[in-house]
Amino acid sequence: MAKKQERRTGTEKRTYEEAVNWLREHGFDILEAPGTQNRVFLKKLNSSAAIEKADDGGVRIFAKPGIVIGSEISRLIDKGYQKFLKTTKTEVPATADHLKSLHQFTEELREATGATSLYNESLGSVSDRYVYDRVKDRDLPEAQRPQRAWEEKKDSSRKHA
Repeated sequence: MAKKQERRTGTEKRTYEEAVNWLREHGFDILEAPGTQNRVFLKKLNSSAAIEKADDGGVRIFAKPGIVIGSEISRLIDKGYQKFLKTTKTEVPATADHLKSLHQFTEELREATGATSLYNESLGSVSDRYVYDRVKDRDLPEAQRPQRAWEEKKDSSRKHA
């Protein structure tokens, strides 16, 4: 009788110390966060993130991965026609090299921490925000939505034939 092969259903979670060691061994620059214990900033491929030790001894991400612009970790914003890297001071168009670096950094961080890698995330970059002009403000009640350029204004003073 053939043995039933067990299917691996998840990744093995790592402790904070195991994750930090894995990251060091795989070329990440690690900087201790000033004034705190068990919290580090990670940098590789011009991308950065920050992790800390969770209460259960595992890893918790407290600064999501992003491309470093100046001294800040940027957020990836999708405006439909273009992705942008946004910080508190600037917003720049994201290039293919930015997206590849960020994707690789994020995948390696997931592997280091034992986090689940979802199908849509493994395909490419997932933005922090989606800001499409045709979607913006659609969650507001209809009366509060701004008039769109392509929408016809309704003039109540005009008589219809």
